Amino acid sequence: MYLIVGLGNPGRQYENTKHNVGFDAIDYLIEEHHIPQSGVKHKAMYGKGVIAGQKVLVAKPLTYMNLSGESVRELTDYYKIDPETELIVLYDDISLNPGQLRIRKKGSAGGHNGIKNIISQLGTDVFPRVKIGVGEKPKNWDLADYVLSPFGKEERAAVDEAIEKAAKAVEMIVQDEIDAAMNTFNRTNKN
Repeated sequence: MYLIVGLGNPGRQYENTKHNVGFDAIDYLIEEHHIPQSGVKHKAMYGKGVIAGQKVLVAKPLTYMNLSGESVRELTDYYKIDPETELIVLYDDISLNPGQLRIRKKGSAGGHNGIKNIISQLGTDVFPRVKIGVGEKPKNWDLADYVLSPFGKEERAAVDEAIEKAAKAVEMIVQDEIDAAMNTFNRTNKN
């Protein structure tokens, strides 16, 4: 079984913000694959279903971004998920243009506090991740203010398209085709 986690912050005030694209991607997967809501447990909203013939558990940690690892750790422990082969994390990345994707098999947190906490809790940085570009913060902006701000209309359209691509990448990854997903989606946008 795969555990697919989207990072974000719970609460209406965070909906449609840059930091919540991981939640948005999970919502898209739930809708696309008709995954029923199973409830709230392990500090997350979660559901069980099937994607591309594979049993999956999709989750949105309710711990707030910086403590996402607490929920991920509880889920991996309880469901006996091997993070290195059965965990996929979807989240925002400010070093990518809006709508750009970057899939990695492992790596550092790159300054992302949610990923930093997951690495700390799991004791490994080896787990597949799908980064969804939200664009670089403008000069003189505070980083927290930027990632907690909503998208502009054009950015939102590009990010919504990227979320669809991220869902297709997840479908490939659960079929053990992460290299193909990387080759397909790790292209830079020529804007």
